[in-house]
Amino acid sequence: MWDESTRPEGPPAPSGQTFTEPAHAAGQHLVDVHDHLRSELDRLRSLLDQVRDGALTAAGARSALNEMTLRRNDWTLGAYCAQYCSLLTQHHSLEDQAVFPHLRASDSALAPVIDRLEQEHRVIHEVVLGVDRSLVAHMSDPGDFGPIQEAVDVLTDALLSHLSYEEGQLVGPLTRFGFYPGQF
Repeated sequence: MWDESTRPEGPPAPSGQTFTEPAHAAGQHLVDVHDHLRSELDRLRSLLDQVRDGALTAAGARSALNEMTLRRNDWTLGAYCAQYCSLLTQHHSLEDQAVFPHLRASDSALAPVIDRLEQEHRVIHEVVLGVDRSLVAHMSDPGDFGPIQEAVDVLTDALLSHLSYEEGQLVGPLTRFGFYPGQF
């Protein structure tokens, strides 16, 4: 989904700089949140496999999502992937509204990276909505797994690539500047 060659790179970290444990924890926190998103995506793919294999109905898959940590929040939009969409939207909104402005103010050379990440957030939101629409449509035609599999595959490719790019570009700046002014 993404042309890797068009993704800008941020400035390198200053050489010889050392960081405190809390500073390292800030960068690691982003990875931890992303690891949770990855594990929930794996669960989503597993549910799809179970529906395709006949071990679970599409309605049962929607119910199984209630057991996922994503559903333990009250972000109900009434469809299978709504919670995943909500978690991603909340995560991306927090980055767009709070973390990115702070990083942009801390190092203006990060602006091209941040602009690109914001653009990718909007694309991923649309991809997630496409997964939800595909599953709802699948419930009307339960024998056709092509559209839902394609939608989940697109989400997987786009999201995993995005998370990796974001980590590669932001773990260092988060370690240097934190998530908000005055964190360190």
